[in-house]
Amino acid sequence: MIKPRTKTPDLSINLVNDTKWKLSDQDPENFTLLVVYRGKHCPVCKKYLETIQKHLEDFSEKGVNVIAISSNSEKLAKASYEAWKVSDLPIGYGFPIEEARKWGLHISKGIKDEPEMFIEPAIFLIQPDQTLYASSIQTMPFARPEIGDLLKAIDFVVKENYPARGEA
Repeated sequence: MIKPRTKTPDLSINLVNDTKWKLSDQDPENFTLLVVYRGKHCPVCKKYLETIQKHLEDFSEKGVNVIAISSNSEKLAKASYEAWKVSDLPIGYGFPIEEARKWGLHISKGIKDEPEMFIEPAIFLIQPDQTLYASSIQTMPFARPEIGDLLKAIDFVVKENYPARGEA
């Protein structure tokens, strides 16, 4: 698990638009929001990412760069991008399970129509110096932070210069 106020691992990932995204290349005014989703098989993920898409401008106005990533294959990630209403949201694919473990993420074995193994959802709010500000790591698709609440929290922490907590 990565503690707040410590540097996150660097992350380099392929995007569905055939470009590459690298965490250390990000230069947001306030934060990078890294959203880890389970994959194309997850209807809760679809809804969550579509909600983020609706609020991308709000995140941008708050100085937050957003990216969503999964361990899905390129084919599955591109199919999600085409089928879901996420046209402006950067979508990364092929996040290795072993890298996910370094981030403290939970891994599940697939059942029914799920991939053999996949990463459970999480969000990471990362400061421009690549230190972790906050995270929410789940063991299943439910109980994710509400996007509206997250936006309000970002307003508060920026306005009050509120420090990252959970570092002790």
